[in-house]
Amino acid sequence: MSLSIPFPQISISALTLCLLATARRASAAYNFAAQPLQAGVVNSFEIVGNSYANKVYIVDKTENNPEHINGHPAWAAEWSVSTKQTRTMDVITNSFCAGGTVLGNGTWLNVGGNQAVTYGGVAAKNQNGGPPYDDPDGRQSIRLLDPCDDGDCNWVLAEPMTTLRWYPTLETLEDGSAIIIGGCQWGGYVNDASQDNPTYEFYPSRGAPIISPILQNTLPANLYPLTWLLPSGNLFLQSNWKTILLDYKNNQETPLDDVPDAVRVYPASGGSAMLTMTAANNYTATIMFCGGSNITSAQWTENWDIPNYPASSSCVQISPDLSPKYEEIDPLPEGRTMGNLILLPDGRVFCLNGARTGTAGYGNTTYTIGQSYADQPILSPIIYDPSAPAGQRWSRDGLNSSTIPRSVFVSGSNPNSDVNTTAPYPTEYRIELFYPSYYNEHRPEPQGLPNRLTYGGPFFNISLTTDDLFGNVNNIEAAKVIVMRTGFSTHTMNMGMRAVQLENSYVGNQDGSGVLQVSQLPPNPAIMPPGPALLFVVVNGIPSIGVQVMVGSGSIEPQSISSNQALPQSTILQPPQAEPKTSSGTSVVLETFAGQWPRMAGLAAAVLLLF
Repeated sequence: MSLSIPFPQISISALTLCLLATARRASAAYNFAAQPLQAGVVNSFEIVGNSYANKVYIVDKTENNPEHINGHPAWAAEWSVSTKQTRTMDVITNSFCAGGTVLGNGTWLNVGGNQAVTYGGVAAKNQNGGPPYDDPDGRQSIRLLDPCDDGDCNWVLAEPMTTLRWYPTLETLEDGSAIIIGGCQWGGYVNDASQDNPTYEFYPSRGAPIISPILQNTLPANLYPLTWLLPSGNLFLQSNWKTILLDYKNNQETPLDDVPDAVRVYPASGGSAMLTMTAANNYTATIMFCGGSNITSAQWTENWDIPNYPASSSCVQISPDLSPKYEEIDPLPEGRTMGNLILLPDGRVFCLNGARTGTAGYGNTTYTIGQSYADQPILSPIIYDPSAPAGQRWSRDGLNSSTIPRSVFVSGSNPNSDVNTTAPYPTEYRIELFYPSYYNEHRPEPQGLPNRLTYGGPFFNISLTTDDLFGNVNNIEAAKVIVMRTGFSTHTMNMGMRAVQLENSYVGNQDGSGVLQVSQLPPNPAIMPPGPALLFVVVNGIPSIGVQVMVGSGSIEPQSISSNQALPQSTILQPPQAEPKTSSGTSVVLETFAGQWPRMAGLAAAVLLLF
């Protein structure tokens, strides 16, 4: 089980991983380097260290890890991208197979997990902690983290949930609160009726959990149901073969078509992502699913040769606010289970990790590969371009393979019940960085980026130099401004990952520089829920270093909305015409611009966001 997520310069993947933001949320303008801190071999992976920690925050499973804290193995960490130094953290309870998201105030939320265990993942006699791992039962836990720059922040426990949840899904809502969906009571390869928790609840709490019919009716493959908040304010929810719209305000479920070809939820574990929402597509949410397994509900047992069962190559997409129907799109070039789909700032989707056969999960049967239910790892990444013609959207051109079977900052993978460094697919602590093709290119260094975005309101101006426009002022015509949330990554999912392109117009100046006039977010918090995000400016296909912004008010509360100010007309000012030799001397400017000129709001900067 491994995962990936993008942040300003790289992306990350791990058994369960949180990329969190640094502590300077929505303060004054930042002053960081506007180019990558190091060079890399583009389209390639580089092993850079071991995955105990980051300004990436990693939350792992309880096991016999080599790093210790407070007298027991550590299963959480902070890792600094710039220094490659690790700080172990005490997450207190067993967080294996938890869910997570970021709240509207910038606090990261990690929910549920496993019971207390001892060696080999066996349930401990004392569920309150004690040797050897001192890992109290985490199934009702709510863990909170306010990220920091100074290494002094830690996970803290909030008031626990009233029910047990292993494998829950979380999604941030329009007011910055979170919904917590599904799970089971004590785990296993798949769920069953004796331990099912077919309910949802909220953080902060809104009262007792609420029964969900789709979760009741999609056993045994209903863990980590795939969930997105839609612009309509409804939730899209996919579990086993079934799909619904959930009106969570009125507790109503509306059936949509069954997902075609394959199960996409854990442990079939197809990749999934909501494509970038733009003004051109009317901020429509379109969700794509790739890979997984066509195992039927009756086949979800452990008494057959799961590791040799071919994974699906099918890819489908759905726009659930517009239609209940899925549509087939370009398939993967090979079947893939556990393939991560990662949004890139340029609108493409990066796919990596996974295996050709089997499923996620581990066990002890005569069929497992060691303990792994998957085999034939896929080491080659691939990129999907939704704007390319049908039949030509997947490409491996120029992409190099990883050397580690999991795998654009990548860490994790352990299909074993405890630490096992000699298994066919061993416990993996190494970290890789994948450097996209644009990594070593000169990055745009936009000036005037805000540190907060609102839901409607006045537009803002971003200045670009002639170098930012790569010596061609006409490149401003296709420049994009992208708001991205990377999400909480686990089990081939990125809970909360989404991207929105802000509407803009432009002025190309006579000296080759330019100004983007950029609208605030649409006046609908369901398009991009409140909380920390990254802001990118993409010119000629090359993104700037992402700068952290706070979306919305910075609080968990109903968000203020207003109409967006109308944008000025786009124009490119022509340079003065050369004077004819017979003229008396004055140059003539062929076009002038009467719109607004840039407001400088500070220097663009790179800030590490989280998951």
